Amino acid sequence: MNQEQTARRLLRSSADRSYDPQVDIDWRAPIDEDKLFFPTHRLPLYGTPLWDSLSPEQRIELARQEAITLSSVVIHAELSLMRSLLRAVQEGAPASDPALYALTEVADECRHSTMFAKATTWLGGSVVPQSRLVTKLVNVVSAIIPQGPFFWASALFFEEPVDRLQREAMNDESIQPLLRMVYRIHVLEESRHVTYAREAALRTMTEAGPLSRRLNRIGVALLGWSLGRTLLRPATYRRAGLSSRAAYRAALANPRYHESLRWMSERLVAFCKDAGFIEGWLTSAIWRRSHLL
Repeated sequence: MNQEQTARRLLRSSADRSYDPQVDIDWRAPIDEDKLFFPTHRLPLYGTPLWDSLSPEQRIELARQEAITLSSVVIHAELSLMRSLLRAVQEGAPASDPALYALTEVADECRHSTMFAKATTWLGGSVVPQSRLVTKLVNVVSAIIPQGPFFWASALFFEEPVDRLQREAMNDESIQPLLRMVYRIHVLEESRHVTYAREAALRTMTEAGPLSRRLNRIGVALLGWSLGRTLLRPATYRRAGLSSRAAYRAALANPRYHESLRWMSERLVAFCKDAGFIEGWLTSAIWRRSHLL
């Protein structure tokens, strides 16, 4: 199926199955004191000596802050993705089916960002800021890098690992019902975005020349290396009443967290192998340091 056919199919799916979180989620629902904020075994600090030292109350607060952080990561990722999608429409043919689907995806991401912002407020917190350096780098990259394999792979790195984590949480009856609904909406609509990004990544990687493919492989390997760090924010631990530096380092070095990263990225890594992103000694060396293989 080519780009135009994929876009037309996804446009039909978007028309048939889309949600409005302002209407479809009861934001007045109270927090259920008997439910969890985050799957315990997926918390980055779970299984560390620091985790073992925490009281039950501290563990609950840490899980709440991790749920807020997850929402924050999604918001920042979707803002970056929207910027790049709008650039693609502006530089292309705005009335084409791929452009129309890109605009539809931007509309989805606007609703998702609103939904996760409201979820953060419902959790009693505020969005964890992304570092200014990262924000500036993302803005520069999205403005000057051609929309080829690296761009589409980066969209998948934004979407697929979080998607798998949220799939698990939305099916877990021990998690807060409102969060399960938020994740269910996100998973359903993001599945279309993943389909579109996968098709585009494969197509542009096939069309790229030998040098471009090598450079894109290195860029994607660096995305893999950065994933585990992107999902962690020192501010999360400071807000939970812990030492931000000590907790961040403990989470980053935690073998259980590495195991969760591999689980979250399993389908993504398999796709990257099939698409030719994991080839060559340098690329493979970077991937090995990512904890995703």
